[in-house]
Amino acid sequence: MGLEFSYIEGQSPLEDEEKEGLKIKSISTREELDEFEQQNIEKAIEWTLKRNFKLEDIITEKFIRELHKHMFDQVWTWAGQFRKSNKNIGVDKFHISSELRQLFDDCKYWIENKTFSDDEISIRFKHRLVKIHPFPNGNGRHSRLMADILIEKIFGKQIFSWGNKNLCKQSDNRKNYIKAIIEADNGNYKPLLKFARL
Repeated sequence: MGLEFSYIEGQSPLEDEEKEGLKIKSISTREELDEFEQQNIEKAIEWTLKRNFKLEDIITEKFIRELHKHMFDQVWTWAGQFRKSNKNIGVDKFHISSELRQLFDDCKYWIENKTFSDDEISIRFKHRLVKIHPFPNGNGRHSRLMADILIEKIFGKQIFSWGNKNLCKQSDNRKNYIKAIIEADNGNYKPLLKFARL
């Protein structure tokens, strides 16, 4: 397959076999891909809005996969499937399930013990999820939607703004987001918490 996409800072390049999973064969640019994926994601958001979720439903491997499938199933054959290759970011492909189980247990503990504020629990969950990087593509968008689901459906608060701009395009907004992620990587969640509520 001759697809060649350009990648911006923080994006993981797709392997050739992952590119072969593209369902819409007319796509030839990253911009076209982003557009089709965004349409798919909007359908997934509608799906989440129509449902009431309990914590025990949301923080499961089944739900993580199901949400990703809803977000990307119109575009990728492997939507909802964990990656089969290692990337420039994320845990080893063989450790995805065990790392997710640890994240779910930690999240339950944070909520039960009110370890952090509601916003910080949701943001820490998002940050750990994207660091695990379970899927070949869409991990950032998936983790942000997971944080929105947690904050709205579990904590009853308004979803995050994420800077109120598209984070898939190279921009100052994306640079600030990446800087905040790097700070969180180093244990400082304040910039990411602030960015999420801009």
